[in-house]
Amino acid sequence: MNFNSTINSRRKTFMFTILAILLLIVFCLDIILGSVIIKIPEILNVLSGGSNTEFRTIIVDFRLPKAVTALCVGIALSISGLQMQTLFRNPMAGPYVLGVSSGASLGVALVILGFSARFVPGSFQSLGSWILVISAWIGAGAVMLLMMFISSRIRDVMTILIIGIMLASGLSAVVSIMQYFSNETLLKAYVVWTMGSLGNLSSGQLNVLVLAVAAGTALALMSVKMLNALLLGENYASSLGLNLRMSRFVIFAGTSILAGSVTAFCGPIGFIGIAVPHIARNLFKTADHTTLVPATILIGSIVMIVSDIISQLPGTASVLPVNSVTSLIGIPVVLWIILRNRTITITS
Repeated sequence: MNFNSTINSRRKTFMFTILAILLLIVFCLDIILGSVIIKIPEILNVLSGGSNTEFRTIIVDFRLPKAVTALCVGIALSISGLQMQTLFRNPMAGPYVLGVSSGASLGVALVILGFSARFVPGSFQSLGSWILVISAWIGAGAVMLLMMFISSRIRDVMTILIIGIMLASGLSAVVSIMQYFSNETLLKAYVVWTMGSLGNLSSGQLNVLVLAVAAGTALALMSVKMLNALLLGENYASSLGLNLRMSRFVIFAGTSILAGSVTAFCGPIGFIGIAVPHIARNLFKTADHTTLVPATILIGSIVMIVSDIISQLPGTASVLPVNSVTSLIGIPVVLWIILRNRTITITS
């Protein structure tokens, strides 16, 4: 027994080391690659205070903030997806599928389309950044609260999934009506925002995003024992002394902050929240959140940064919407989840 435990511990350490090295490599590649490929000596020269103004502008003002944004987005969406899958006991749960991102989008739409151009991304100052992200938190939190209420009344996984999809469609319909009655300037700003982007954040917005993701990640790390207890079922978790109301609130707050913040600044980015937790579970062969939370952080960061690299189409001046790339990566994983669960149901 001790021998097996030692083997598993070594394997886990090896896997974490590989993922950390891979994350460092793709983060560096995200800075190197783009329409202009910058060599590593030039990057080191700029970071050490070199005088090449052109490369300094590209690296410091564009690529480095974008890489940090991709890192934050990967962490936020992956952790929120993991928490939702455990909380709802649903392998298909995620901020995009269950309508949480749509709720955050509605909050953003109310700010961008319902108020003034003063709050349009790119033109508002730090106060506007907080208004945008708080509105996204409220929208995401409202949907999370509604889905938690529904899941407490309905136990069927597929029914909850269908309700989440219908809710997301309903919220999208409300946003469409707002778009119909908005003026051209605000409509264009909102449509560009919906495509998803990692490179349009100002330094003030990036600071707000980093703070929000740090807070949400801290709540996720605090909730590890709660998530492990919830795996056993709410009744058993309660018999172990878990405060269900407090646990739900902590998980609910963390998920809303993470998903809402990313949606506010980068647009609705799909499938990362669903796919990454399943990749982590299969790589580490465990359901223990003590392992899954850090694994999800590393894998989510890697997947999001790779998506950003692909979206840049290195060597060309073209840039793809990052949401398109994450969809192409995430959809095969989602299909695999559905087919695997269907096979298990048939054989059992």
